[in-house]
Amino acid sequence: MTIQVLIAEDEPILAATLAHALRRLWPEAVVVATCPHGADAVEKALALRPEVLFLDIKMPGKTGLEAAEDLAEQWGGATPFPQIVFVTAYEEYAVQAFEREAADYVLKPISDARFGKTIERLKARLAAPGASGGLEALLGQMRALLPGLPAAASAPAAERLAVIRAAVGNQVRMIPVGDVVYFESLDKYVNVVTADGEALIRMSLKELLPQLDDSLFWQVHRGTIVNSACVLSAARDEAGKLTLALRQRPERVRVSPLYAHLFRQM
Repeated sequence: MTIQVLIAEDEPILAATLAHALRRLWPEAVVVATCPHGADAVEKALALRPEVLFLDIKMPGKTGLEAAEDLAEQWGGATPFPQIVFVTAYEEYAVQAFEREAADYVLKPISDARFGKTIERLKARLAAPGASGGLEALLGQMRALLPGLPAAASAPAAERLAVIRAAVGNQVRMIPVGDVVYFESLDKYVNVVTADGEALIRMSLKELLPQLDDSLFWQVHRGTIVNSACVLSAARDEAGKLTLALRQRPERVRVSPLYAHLFRQM
């Protein structure tokens, strides 16, 4: 049986090496697309619906983990969610994070012995759909992997914010952090949304997150952090997408499948 495979790898030589190893070790696997970055991988995966994806963790623009998160949110339909294998150059990270959580990975440079084990696991999972937990298993693995990226692990502990200095037109507004309903990523800025307005701070959501009290502020999407005290309810729409109703704000905030577990009934 032919197995369709998509490779997302920004280094052409490594992508070609991976494709060549697949041809040698798994003749039934056919590479239907090779993508240089995560955004292209998401677009082609949604169009082609391959059974297996190899996603490099570190890619420009959108990482492999971010691409997997996007696919989890957008996949839908009757086609089973693909088996995902992450590709990484960080041996210590791979051993500690991936094998502990039973997610699969390929370590650069590619070893036939290690790659052969990955292929055998993929064959077993494809032969018994659902045995490995599918999408829910992947999401659980990613929740453990995201905080453990090498860059995050080496970062010093940040001081908690009490007041946010944010721009509103030509003025600087001093916003007590407890007044924030949610933070929203806007490219190089973060939109600070309160009950009575919005303001901008010049930093990324990734830089902001360690400065917030994680018992109060919850990341619910790659681009959104909410004040949990301001959440009224969580509900799924007809398409199965989870959104939040907020106190003192009319809009609803989207929740990524990666963070949907935060709103399960206790």
